[in-house]
Amino acid sequence: MTVEELTRPVSRRVLGTETLLVLGLSLGQSAVYALVSIIAKLTADGPLSKQTAALNTSHSARPWLDLTYQLLGIVFALLPVLLAVHLLARDPGDPGRTLGVDLRRPGSDLARGAGLAALIGLPGLALFWAAAQLGVNATLVPAGLPDVWWAVPVLILAAAENAVLEEVIVVGYLVTRLRQLQWRLGAVLAASAVLRGSYHLYQGFGAFVGNAVMGVVFGLFYLRTKRVMPLIVAHTLLDVVAFVGYALLPKAWFSWL
Repeated sequence: MTVEELTRPVSRRVLGTETLLVLGLSLGQSAVYALVSIIAKLTADGPLSKQTAALNTSHSARPWLDLTYQLLGIVFALLPVLLAVHLLARDPGDPGRTLGVDLRRPGSDLARGAGLAALIGLPGLALFWAAAQLGVNATLVPAGLPDVWWAVPVLILAAAENAVLEEVIVVGYLVTRLRQLQWRLGAVLAASAVLRGSYHLYQGFGAFVGNAVMGVVFGLFYLRTKRVMPLIVAHTLLDVVAFVGYALLPKAWFSWL
């Protein structure tokens, strides 16, 4: 093999295969499992609204072992992110700047992230309430950890892990690759939004719609700013409020979920 063959541009076919593999190892796989989960719920005895979708559940009755499992799950869930960034490093330029996950604009990223969280969070609560009234969502349990000292720190780490994984893969990486594959803008946004909604299907159809809308907003934001960091901030804030709020506040406050 010659030097020219080793350094030639990557073909569209290779980029397409790479994209499918990255998704298959990460959130594409989650989407398939979520589809199977919603089918299982719909074909089970009882309506969807009487079934439960639990997040951040315990993995062992022994607290130290449970903590170990929780931390390992968070660490290994981030490996596809490192893979995606590594693959983007083959392109010209710094992948951190390509994705906008550097620390060049901390103040702006925090402010924009907080604004996006408010924009998405308040209508999102209304949508979840409406979905619950219509019976098209399962009963959501955002935090199922036992009452241990490490529960809140782990929930915060889980929120950050979700944000990094989803925003880097579903927005930064996927949008970048699909644009390189010469997809039309509308198709790129639709693919990113539908993928985001699909891996939330295990929660019900309201969660699918809400997250798909969030995907459109986040996708448009990224196309305009070329920065994923505000999306990570927004997503982390949303999940921290949901996870930690559920863990610390009276459960009666969340009966509408």
